[in-house]
Amino acid sequence: MKVFFLNPAFKAEYGKFSRENRSPTVTRSGTLYYPLWLIYAAAVCEKDGFEVEFLDAPAFPMNDDQTYEYIKQHADGTKLFVVNTSTPSIVNDTAYGDKLKELYPDVFVMLVGTHPSAMPTETLENSKSIDAVARHEYDYIVRDVARAIRDGNDPFAIKGLTYRKDREIKENPDMPFIENIDEIPFLSEFVKKHLNYKDYFFAAGEYPEIQIFTGRGCMARCTFCVYPQTMHGHGYRMRSAENVVAELEYIAKNFPDVREIVFEDDTFTILKDRVIKICKLMIQKGLHKRFRWLCNARVNLDLETMQIMKKAGCHLIIPGIESGSEEILKNIHKGTTLKQVHQYCENAKKAGLMVHACYMVGNEGETGETMQKTLDLALKLNTDTAQFYPLLPFPGTKSYEWAKSNGYLQGGYTDYVKEDGTINSLLNLPGLSGEEMVAFCDMARKKYYMRPSYILHRLWMGIKDPQDLKRSLKAFNKIKKFLLK
Repeated sequence: MKVFFLNPAFKAEYGKFSRENRSPTVTRSGTLYYPLWLIYAAAVCEKDGFEVEFLDAPAFPMNDDQTYEYIKQHADGTKLFVVNTSTPSIVNDTAYGDKLKELYPDVFVMLVGTHPSAMPTETLENSKSIDAVARHEYDYIVRDVARAIRDGNDPFAIKGLTYRKDREIKENPDMPFIENIDEIPFLSEFVKKHLNYKDYFFAAGEYPEIQIFTGRGCMARCTFCVYPQTMHGHGYRMRSAENVVAELEYIAKNFPDVREIVFEDDTFTILKDRVIKICKLMIQKGLHKRFRWLCNARVNLDLETMQIMKKAGCHLIIPGIESGSEEILKNIHKGTTLKQVHQYCENAKKAGLMVHACYMVGNEGETGETMQKTLDLALKLNTDTAQFYPLLPFPGTKSYEWAKSNGYLQGGYTDYVKEDGTINSLLNLPGLSGEEMVAFCDMARKKYYMRPSYILHRLWMGIKDPQDLKRSLKAFNKIKKFLLK
């Protein structure tokens, strides 16, 4: 029996739509994430003995008609379609699932992802014929549905499903989170077999790169962050250090030209002892000489840990700084302070680590004055790179509840991105429109990257590290039309 996993086409005429971004979009830097959740679920099914077909349409990119032709050529034996989704593309994704059901009426069609996890009943109500959606972490939900279909049992009985049966929409209890994350197969093994790793690009890292999770969940309570609130919860469930390093050894052996590992955990550095253990094992096995790596790292990361990370091959850390206003940091339950932010950036320089800082505007309490504070902070910190985004309050998050209840959210799901697939803003706050926030982010990005001192700094970094120059030029080539207009 075959299980067919699909990351459908969306905005293909404008570029590669990246559903796995925390704000799904056609990125201005050319970044395209691996469809991580979908890959892990497919790997679980393959490990369980199922034949697996995997199509990541944005990686090519393909349009809908091209994907239907591909499916036609590879669908023999398929009993289950698993379709990836996101909020900006959900109308398209739902129509895509309906089309699959029309073409293959005897095949079970399931939607997965953050949006149907947050809005399962609404998603099925907006569909004509999709059988079910899987809520939250769906690796074992998909596997168990596949088992039920194969064995002649009732697939609608599986935990974690919201489903359509006898023209009614019904909901089962949640599937428990996976506790033993070491049971999940290596993502890199699946990539080796089914995908082309050179189709993916992470603007802040070297090319080519591979992204993996070393754990799931996030203990932070940020109101805007979609993955902990819709997919994997607030408990951090970790792979063992030995398991993580074993996968790095596999990558080193099987991907000789991969230059970067991206640890895509929401907060890879949240437990110091585990980070140090991973780093020591990497050094012991010589992996720190094989490739560089980067990770998301909250601003409570200390200097000692930064220093051993640097020795183990880390070159870049990515903090969510978010705002230059203490009041806004409190409003969004960030759990950090500006004092920590300054200390973090100072320590990163001491440790020799680059910093890619993430800033956002539009949270509770935002004004023109607080946005300027954020830009002033970004210019003062002067990190190696930075990004500026308007808040996109996704269904399932506290930010969405806040925006919706106050009448600040204007527009539908298709308005989360512009016609060209780039990020939009649906928020209109008192005294601050969505257009103004998008314009501010464009201005801030331009002001940050077009400073003569910054350009000279990047050139100097490129002289010292030709690979960094190559990466910077590749990203600049993608973003220049937005910076220069």
